[in-house]
Amino acid sequence: MPLSNIEYQYGFGVYESIRVVNGFPYFAGEHIGRMMESARIIGLAHPFTVDGVSDSVAKLLEKNGATTCNVKIVLVGGKTSADAALNILCLNPLFPDKKMYRDGVSVVTCEYERAFPHAKTLNMLQSYLAYRKAKESGAYDALLVALDGCITEGTRTNFFAIKGKTLFSPPEENILPGITRKVVLMVAAQNGFDVVQKAVRPADLSEYEGAFLTSTSSGILPVRSVDDFQFGTQPAALRELMQDFDVFIAECGGVL
Repeated sequence: MPLSNIEYQYGFGVYESIRVVNGFPYFAGEHIGRMMESARIIGLAHPFTVDGVSDSVAKLLEKNGATTCNVKIVLVGGKTSADAALNILCLNPLFPDKKMYRDGVSVVTCEYERAFPHAKTLNMLQSYLAYRKAKESGAYDALLVALDGCITEGTRTNFFAIKGKTLFSPPEENILPGITRKVVLMVAAQNGFDVVQKAVRPADLSEYEGAFLTSTSSGILPVRSVDDFQFGTQPAALRELMQDFDVFIAECGGVL
């Protein structure tokens, strides 16, 4: 991809990251399907298909020989559909330390509202700055706070609050519906949890027993603190959900 590519410079592209375990790309169809939807939302025309991209990912993994990695897919638009460029590469996965699952992680908040919530685009400057703010303060991630003062999501994660066996998710129309989030919602429903879509403000976090993040690389990751607010002991229901999720991931073979 030449640096002179104006579409790449301006972020006219979409991307996905797929976790590969034992040589198998987990939930590849869902990830590639979301990439196609992201392209549609921003008007990025291209000649690629879900089946064609899936076949290319499989061929790359076979030739690479990697059994544990992340596959990143970057689709950059062009002046015409034929000018669109598809790039697929293997990256070393960055998994959270095990103690983060035991103790939880700290996050900070940052005011930012994405222009196309349902599109995973290359226009990531504000998210990059928010994530850098988190790293500089020793936090795991930054939670984005919209103009209405409500938490939407992390820079690379989805956000949930929990009270008893009820999960509270920011309204789906305001967030990027994560693939791991989708799996968590399914596992939660199968194991007696309720899910409520509700706006959550940083000032209201004391109403909940805990919170957690979800992402391709981290699965379910408990939140210990948000800015200066500290949650108490990690809720038993959250530990139960984490165990249910781990069992599903181990048994599903990467297919929903």
